[in-house]
Amino acid sequence: MDNEFYRIKRLPPYVIAEVNAMRAAARAEGRDIIDLGMGNPDQPPPPHVIEKLCEVAAKPDAHGYSQSKGIPGLRKAQADYYGRRFGVSLDPESEVIVTLGSKEGLASLATAITAPGDTILAPNPSYPIHTFGFIIAGASIRSVPTTPDEQYWHALEQAVNFTVPRPTVLVVNFPSNPTAEVVDLEFYERLVDWAKFHRVWILSDLAYSELYYDGKPTPSILQVKGAKDVAIEFTSLSKTYGMAGWRMGFAVGNRTLISALTRVKSYIDYGAFTPIQAAACAALNGPQEIVETTRKMYHKRRDVMVEAFGRAGWDIPSPPASMFAWAPLPPGLEEMGSLEFSKQLLTQAEVAVAPGVGYGEDGEGFVRIAMVENEQRLRQAARNIKRYLQSMGVETPAD
Repeated sequence: MDNEFYRIKRLPPYVIAEVNAMRAAARAEGRDIIDLGMGNPDQPPPPHVIEKLCEVAAKPDAHGYSQSKGIPGLRKAQADYYGRRFGVSLDPESEVIVTLGSKEGLASLATAITAPGDTILAPNPSYPIHTFGFIIAGASIRSVPTTPDEQYWHALEQAVNFTVPRPTVLVVNFPSNPTAEVVDLEFYERLVDWAKFHRVWILSDLAYSELYYDGKPTPSILQVKGAKDVAIEFTSLSKTYGMAGWRMGFAVGNRTLISALTRVKSYIDYGAFTPIQAAACAALNGPQEIVETTRKMYHKRRDVMVEAFGRAGWDIPSPPASMFAWAPLPPGLEEMGSLEFSKQLLTQAEVAVAPGVGYGEDGEGFVRIAMVENEQRLRQAARNIKRYLQSMGVETPAD
């Protein structure tokens, strides 16, 4: 019997899983690992959200199949959020769909719109689903840079002029996971014009829409006039409301893409558990103090981490948004490579980070650091890292 399945053969070993397995083994041995690897929020949802979940779950009629596209009240709540936050008008019936997190939505849309052999433009480095969702669906990937500079636009032109078949989809993700880079509305305006001219769909992943710092809110591509002609956007409640395990996300925008996603999902799932969707309504429609509180928490952690790691001898660029820092390997250790560095940091400093190569070959030389531990733990991580760097002969600042 052939056990070489076509789609499995297209998926390389997940290098980040190798570090995760080492972390789990170390913790099983009783070691205190400071986990800055996985972007798993450490704060719970607001109390009123949990109360709504319990209230609806207690109802006898709340346990049947839900609606695959999401209950009407939740789709309206997401449309209202876009109106408040971005000034974008959405039809809850035809321009909004609820997904099981933004990750599932991206993967399901890839299944819906991809034919075998299609060419997809995706950033490198990028969050794995941005490429592998389409690879699983049978597409080929042409990488474009993540950094939104003039080289980015040159890469797009090269891709449409010299790729056969011509690209059908472009994935963008700002604030970026893993690099934390951001763009302004002018970037999206130029991108929409480019996509219309070349007849390319845009898939925008805006999962970190509310984790912005220094008073610079992140824009939505749908704020651009005519963007809904070519673009769909994915958002999530995971980071904004501390609801990562609840798997609540959305896709909004172009009606053709929403319709395709709706049709595929109708065959795959019956939607999220209704009490979870009701609780998601409470998150979006209820008090919003949690959003600013969460933003300030990550902002403070960012500042503490950059300062403490710098004093340890590892200068890290200050991320303008997201819950991640994208850090070049410390001086003198560049030749080690991101995977080996991550392994050594785990075993010798008891700090877990994600190797940059796990986000694409252009991620080599970097690691992603998630700000998911409190300030005290971040300072402890810096102390551990300083001892490790000194053991490797790296010059560190005096205490």
